[in-house]
Amino acid sequence: MELLIIIIVLALIFDFINGFHDAANSIATVVSTKVLSPFKAVVWAAVFNFVAFFIAKYIIGEFGIANTVSKTVLPEFITLPVILSGLSAAIVWNLITWWFGIPSSSSHTLIGGFAGAAIAHAGFSSIHGEVILLIASFIILAPLLGLLSGALIMILIQYIARRARPSAAEKGFKRLQLLSSAMLSIGHGLNDSQKVMGIIAITLISVNVSGEITLPQWMQLSDFSEFKTVNTFDWIPFACFTAIALGTITGGWKIIKTMGNKITKLTGVEGFCSQASSAITLFLTEILKVPVSTTHVITGSIMGTGAVKRLSAVRWGVSINLIWAWILTIPVSAILAAIVYWTVSLFL
Repeated sequence: MELLIIIIVLALIFDFINGFHDAANSIATVVSTKVLSPFKAVVWAAVFNFVAFFIAKYIIGEFGIANTVSKTVLPEFITLPVILSGLSAAIVWNLITWWFGIPSSSSHTLIGGFAGAAIAHAGFSSIHGEVILLIASFIILAPLLGLLSGALIMILIQYIARRARPSAAEKGFKRLQLLSSAMLSIGHGLNDSQKVMGIIAITLISVNVSGEITLPQWMQLSDFSEFKTVNTFDWIPFACFTAIALGTITGGWKIIKTMGNKITKLTGVEGFCSQASSAITLFLTEILKVPVSTTHVITGSIMGTGAVKRLSAVRWGVSINLIWAWILTIPVSAILAAIVYWTVSLFL
């Protein structure tokens, strides 16, 4: 039972780290365009991270992304040491990338860690290849969707506001950034909180089905569909959305500098367009039930809006370095998780 509690706590710690690691995704543009101060921006983002819980629960009516994440590893190969190792590796890689200011994907870190620990435990037959390939494909598709939607929205806005005075347009779109930032924060909360929900849920299901530990009633989750029908397990999504919101409040200033200034210098119009396109992309992936990287989406959107102004406005060298970090995230996390699993196996 102690190990199970440790895993749940680690999962929420990962969610907290995800919040401060990815805070830059929602607020980098409003900070860099001076719409909000850094403190006000993180509070704004955190509030809407948490609002996403009520949208998922009462409007969407399901947690589809959490269900997808829970299927990364085949049920018969899920053990407490596997989940412990995957979470530990994901936390380590997130902290490393945060320290160096690299906006990597917390999503793919978690997936890579979970899969890597399972492979170390029982080989490649333990993972659900189709699910992992689907998630991995969005390493390319997510920023590409963000880039294309960012460029299209930027072109559309330029056409609509073609007769507006530049100073008036800039002032108006700076205000609109509050709306686009709120929508992006909701998308971030919907997408990223559910990944940890999936890990906690599959842990409880695995333990309950195996019968190794007698769980109290409020933890006896036997099937993922119970999230829809039984309010007893609301503590799982509530805890996950709360953890990510608290993490967002702590901010991620090193990554904010990369997202807000190093890729391209943003105006109020470009900030609004990049955030709006990112939010739309995240809502689309929520409908598709595909866990994607908020980092990848917003980076692609910033590149797309900057490229409309002129291709040279985007610092492509910085962007290429980010892409390399994205590509390496899953394999590096998987290797770290395998090492952790082999170490943990010596003591458990």
